[in-house]
Amino acid sequence: MNCADVEILLADYVDGTLRGDAASVLEAHLAGCEACAELARDSAGAVEFMQRAAVVEAPPELVTRILFELNDGPSRAAIKPSLTRRLFGRWLEPVLQPRFAMGMALTVLSFAMIGRFTHVRQLTPADLDPVKVWTAAEDRVVRWYNRGVKYYDSLRVVYEIQTRLKEWAEEQPAPQTAAPQAASPAGETK
Repeated sequence: MNCADVEILLADYVDGTLRGDAASVLEAHLAGCEACAELARDSAGAVEFMQRAAVVEAPPELVTRILFELNDGPSRAAIKPSLTRRLFGRWLEPVLQPRFAMGMALTVLSFAMIGRFTHVRQLTPADLDPVKVWTAAEDRVVRWYNRGVKYYDSLRVVYEIQTRLKEWAEEQPAPQTAAPQAASPAGETK
């Protein structure tokens, strides 16, 4: 027997309910292990101390208050549940757990938002077929991807055009502006 086994059986040994071979093996271990023997002595001393304590009778107002709490107080629902909870509690308890209820509420909200933003006609059970849902989602993703590619290509074409125009503008020589001829004096003729 090791020390862990002694700790498990020690309460029964101190109470005197451990009998037979288990008690003799435990006593043999206590004779050889000083730490376990000290633990056994401390446990026996604690039990003797509790047995010497006086029996205290509860005051009548405490008993009255406990009975009130059980029959009419706020803790009545925990002790005697309502008829609805007694009848449907077994089936509704898992559904009424906060995580599950919040998950269901968010699912309903998500479907409502999807329906609101996509202007979907009235849903039927056939519309919730996983194959149809997957196909529709895949079709949407492909369309969004194609739009993105087309938009990117359009941006690229515009960028190319702007770059070429800028290059052509830099290649052409700047036009020379003619200097205005100075007005000749009134008396001079050519």
